[in-house]
Amino acid sequence: MGILRPVKMVRVGLLGLRDDRERILTALHDLRVAQIETLCPDALKEVVPERGTETQRTIGDETLRFRGLLAALPRVPPGPPLALHTLDEILATAKTVPIDLEVGELKREEDRLLTEERAVDESRRLLEQLAFYPDRLDVLHAANFLSFYGEAGAATYAALKAAIPADAEAIFLTSADPDPVRFLVLLRPAGADALARIAQSQGIRLAGIPAELRGTVAEETARLAARRSEVVRRRAEIVARLTEISVAWYPTVAALEEALTVENRKIEVLTKLGGGRASFALEAWVPARDVDRLAAALRSVAGDRTYLVRIPTHEEAPTLMDNPPGVRRFEFFIRFYSLPQASEWDPTLVFAVVFPIFFGLMLGDWGYGLTILLVCVWMIRGFPGAQHLPKFGRTFVKRIMGPQGMQNLAWALLPGCALSIALGFLFDEFFGVHLLQRLLGWTPIADPLRNVGSLLLIAGFIGLAMVTFGFLLGALKEQFHHHRRGVVGKVGGILFAWGIAGYGLQVIHAHTILPHTPIVYAALGGLVAGALAILVGEGAQNAMMGIIEIVSHILSYTRLVGILLASVVLALVINDIGTLAYGHFGPALGILLAAIVIVGGQSFNVILGVFEPGIQGARLIFVEYFSKFYTGNGKRFQPFGAVRRHTVPSVSADGVPAAPFVRGPDDTG
Repeated sequence: MGILRPVKMVRVGLLGLRDDRERILTALHDLRVAQIETLCPDALKEVVPERGTETQRTIGDETLRFRGLLAALPRVPPGPPLALHTLDEILATAKTVPIDLEVGELKREEDRLLTEERAVDESRRLLEQLAFYPDRLDVLHAANFLSFYGEAGAATYAALKAAIPADAEAIFLTSADPDPVRFLVLLRPAGADALARIAQSQGIRLAGIPAELRGTVAEETARLAARRSEVVRRRAEIVARLTEISVAWYPTVAALEEALTVENRKIEVLTKLGGGRASFALEAWVPARDVDRLAAALRSVAGDRTYLVRIPTHEEAPTLMDNPPGVRRFEFFIRFYSLPQASEWDPTLVFAVVFPIFFGLMLGDWGYGLTILLVCVWMIRGFPGAQHLPKFGRTFVKRIMGPQGMQNLAWALLPGCALSIALGFLFDEFFGVHLLQRLLGWTPIADPLRNVGSLLLIAGFIGLAMVTFGFLLGALKEQFHHHRRGVVGKVGGILFAWGIAGYGLQVIHAHTILPHTPIVYAALGGLVAGALAILVGEGAQNAMMGIIEIVSHILSYTRLVGILLASVVLALVINDIGTLAYGHFGPALGILLAAIVIVGGQSFNVILGVFEPGIQGARLIFVEYFSKFYTGNGKRFQPFGAVRRHTVPSVSADGVPAAPFVRGPDDTG
């Protein structure tokens, strides 16, 4: 498990016999610890790129076959995993599955019946609208005129009727409903184009009368109802038969589909391998902690006929973050910004600790905190009842972030909401009201509006600590990469930050530009030493910008208090406007207006309470903190393999083989 650092990766080379290649690739797939890479140019001088296997087309065809069967069969509880360890076993088992023809015929019939059922339902809905037509429907299918059904408002219908040309000889039959008007229009074929243009301009949708409707409306309604019942009965029979087949064959089909998918993955990586007449070679990135486990697994499946070696390289490794479970939820934000490189710090732990503190401090109201906490719980539970929200709200939320991203955000906001509730009691802030003071006579321990100076001082020290820690991580990173001047520059940033902070605090305390105190002299010494170190480490061109950046970044953390004060003041203004509305318009109308102002305004402030602390809290970390040490643009570690659910892995997570390796009579390795 990596803390503050991505998991250490090593590049390994593997040399083995071609006879063992399938077993080795299967073991690599099931262990899921190796990201297979294309062989380096030096290795390709000794071997030739691998080619696809002769059975590649057979594997592809069988994979498509069983994916189709798996999609067609109803899902049933899976049986015990099947042991399919070799390609010969997989293909031999595939030949024993005889259900393709019957399943295909049943699915084609089911699709046809489903299409027919939808057509029947559409015809029945049309007949419901044609209840006003008394004659047989086959009258409407004469060769010398066309018939259409439509529905429109009274004024629109009148405009349509008036716009039809006289030479179309249109005849209209209408229902007794005055508005909307349901109507049948019969006209000569020559007038069909004119009718279509007029209906489109008026926004009227016309429907033709299906030719299979011949009798009266009542007769056809009864016939269609009987046909639909027959279709539903037959579809139920098909589903029942497919379920019987699925109970008997679904576990085998699922296992074969999974095993064939594994074989396809193995074929895909063959192009990255190299080989000779009797051997093959591959290179891969592997977590350093898993190299011994990988070596043990290779010995278990191929005896002592493989050679695994670590390859020294200066190439940037892929990144694998492995934080503790609680911290792991915050990896979403780091990936959203930029994945760290494998050779730098993983800032997830610091983000997980600091972001909730920033969020809770900027919110600082237990009413807002409790409201947002309940919304977060609703999001984590999967948005129950979201279908009842207005369409605009649902669309807006989807545009911001997907469901999984929203759940990750909700988990991340929970500790911040808890801290906001705690600080809200400390400040006695409940939607901008000193509720505890009014109900219990309790005096707030701290009032944001009365203790601005103390809060700004706390924010300044938070900024100083974050900037210092960022420079410290930056200095260690430069040391790891043997950049001595970089270390000097980062240490200079720390000295300058503490020097400017110490000098500034003394000036504020003494109310003079140059207090004659030891602290001031030490601070000025830190300023000078830090500026010189930055000049040496960063160069003259970047030194001035770096010094200005340090000051601005420390002061930037005062926005923690600024956003808190903005939220408190806005809540007070909303409550005061609601109170004025009540006092001005009297009890009857005043209560209604006050409720609208307060509920609407406080809802708006709750939304700001999510966005502003969330965005600004993340910004203070991404910009003011990350800029001291973070490069990003890492490559995600993508190990070869996937979890097996329906087949037995060739090796366990500990590298123990499912079937022991047995040396054959010709194995002399």
